[in-house]
Amino acid sequence: MWWRISRPCVIEAKEPMIADETGSVSRRRVLIGAASVAGGAGLAMLAPASASATPAMMAAAIKGVLGQAPLRKGKVTLDVPPLVENGNTVPVEVSVESPMTLDDHVRAIHLFNEKNPQPYVISARFGPRAGQARLATRMRLADSQKVIAVAEMSDGTFWSDEVDVIVTIAACLEDIP
Repeated sequence: MWWRISRPCVIEAKEPMIADETGSVSRRRVLIGAASVAGGAGLAMLAPASASATPAMMAAAIKGVLGQAPLRKGKVTLDVPPLVENGNTVPVEVSVESPMTLDDHVRAIHLFNEKNPQPYVISARFGPRAGQARLATRMRLADSQKVIAVAEMSDGTFWSDEVDVIVTIAACLEDIP
């Protein structure tokens, strides 16, 4: 927008125009106007979502993996420290009791959490040649919350374990102005 001063302490704005001084419309001005409109619409779509998940979001993520199959306790061992000083790097280890044969093996291990921005943390696929169904990684935890590991077996069953973790210094949190 072009500004000009018409008298001291008074600022007037010229009308924004697509046409130039001669009255003709240039391709450059039309493209700049269209890009401005598209950019504004794109920024409106980038509005931040909720900064943390809820237990209902975690349940929905688990349901998305399980479908209609029941979730059973057992066979899965989730090893997470119950008290974590810093939520930026939390060691997580998941192991599943399985002979890992062609007929009886772990297809996948899924890890979920309750209050991080994304409730579905990781999915690791396994086959009978893996030898062991074991996953070791680190994750960030936004707050004290429940962490759940789900093992998908080759026979279509799902087994789980869960741990409540207390975090003293939270991670994954950003203040959005």
